[in-house]
Parts: sequence; C-alpha cells; structure tokens
Amino acid sequence: MLRKLKIGTKVNLILILIFIISIFMTSTTLSNLLQYRAQNEVTSKALILMRTMNSVRQYTQDRINPLLKSKLETEAQFIPETVPAFSAIKIFENFRDDEEYKNFVYREATLNPTNLRDKADSFETQIVKRFRNNKKIQEITGFRKLPQGEVFYIARPLAITQQSCLECHSKVENAPKSLLASYGTQNGFGWKLNEIVAAQIISIPSQDVFEDAIHSWSLIMGLLIAIFATVIFLLNFLIKKTIIQRIRNMEKIAQKISTGNMNTDFDETYNDEIGGLAVAFNRMKSSLEIALKLLHKQDN
Repeated sequence: MLRKLKIGTKVNLILILIFIISIFMTSTTLSNLLQYRAQNEVTSKALILMRTMNSVRQYTQDRINPLLKSKLETEAQFIPETVPAFSAIKIFENFRDDEEYKNFVYREATLNPTNLRDKADSFETQIVKRFRNNKKIQEITGFRKLPQGEVFYIARPLAITQQSCLECHSKVENAPKSLLASYGTQNGFGWKLNEIVAAQIISIPSQDVFEDAIHSWSLIMGLLIAIFATVIFLLNFLIKKTIIQRIRNMEKIAQKISTGNMNTDFDETYNDEIGGLAVAFNRMKSSLEIALKLLHKQDN
C-alpha cells in the first residue's frame, strides 16, 4: 500500500506519526512530573505542620507542664494547658482561623483518650493498629475523602515515652483530682510506657493542588501542541518546496524529453543532491542527443 502513495503523502504520514508519538510521550512524562511535584508540595506542607506541632508539644512538656503541675492537685478544674496534645490542637485551631488553611486538619487520634474529642474514628483506628502491630512503620501517607473534599494525610505514631505522662494515664488512683473532676474515671487510663496509644495525623486539602497541576499540564500541552504543529507545518512546507516540487519539475521535463522534445533542459540552480541529479540528467540528455545524431548519420 505504501508503495502506491506519493512522496508528499508518505512525508505527511511520517510527520503526523512523529507528532502523535511526541505528544503522547511528552503528555505522559509531563503528567507524571506534575503529579509528583503536586504530591511533594502537599507532603512538604504536611511535614512542616507536623514538625511545628511537635515543637509545640515539646515546649509544653518541657516548659509549661513543670510550671503548672503543682496546681493540678489544688485546682478544682483540670488545667488542660499542661497537656502537650491540648496545646498543639488549640494552636492548630488558631492556625485554621486563616481562610487559606480552614480545611487543614490536625488530629491526635487516640484509641482510649481522656477527652472523647480525640477518639479515633474507624479509619484512624486502623492506622493506629498498623503502628501497634508493626513498630517498624514510622509513617503512613495516603489520600482519603472528607466532607471538605479529598485530602492528603500523613500519620505518625504517638507513643508514651516519658514516665510523667503516666501520672495522668496509668491508674485512676494516681491521676490528679482535677483531671478526675473534669473528665471522670472511665477514659484515658491503663496506658503503658512505650506503648503506641495514638496517631498524629495531619490532613492537607489536595484537590486544589492537583487541579493546579492539571491546569498547568493543559497550558503546557496546549503550548507544546502549537509548537509541534508549527514545526511540522514548516517542515512539510520546506520539504515540499525544496524536494517534492523540484522532483515534480524534473519528472515533467523527463516526460517531455521522453516524447522527443529535446529542447528542454533540467534547470537547477541549487548545488545540493537534487541539483547534482539534474546536472547528471542533462549530461545523459546530451549523450542521448549525440547518440541519436550518430544513428541519424548512419541511416543517411
């Protein structure tokens, strides 16, 4: 079938094939690159927030708790500011007051929390259990659906690493009276040293980031398609002008010569391969004229 096609058609088919393959490969590579970049962006945001919350927790544990610890036995109401988790959660709530970050979520999802606000849901419970079942797992990431849309989450285990934490969470009789007065005796007890009791989870809205990536992909692909189309058009024009049209002209001249019109020459002003072919054809034409003249003399 290809043998029956003209050179111009073959060239166009090859250029179209190159165009399609180039666009497909570029599109796939660019899409993967932008998706990877978008995921790195949300991961980076989550890690920064995670480190910030850990700094707040550490500051509360090292500086705030020692200052207020003595009041836990004398005050009628428990002072939650002594708890690292409380400080981190409250600061994150202030952080969410900014419209840009209102859909960010910070959780210290706990299987047996003192404050039921921190009770792990079914999804979070599975994460905590994974950490408990395999101590080598130090981080879990992924995507999940929340009422505010799809989010990217990063979770890390929270273990009881300090003996001071057990003053409120080991046995009921050891807990401060103010804690019992505020939260009762049913929840948040029985914890053990080095036990993983919760998962620290940061959830970052990912929909906007990935939509931006798709928008960028569309713009870049539109630009690349325009560039590829322009290049192919110019190549096609150049090939037709410098090769195909010249070959067609030589074909027409050859047809005239073959029918006996020896007054026509192969005119070529270029010094390229086709120009060299035209010179060779002119020599062949001259040789043919000489041969015909000799034959004509012999016949006479």
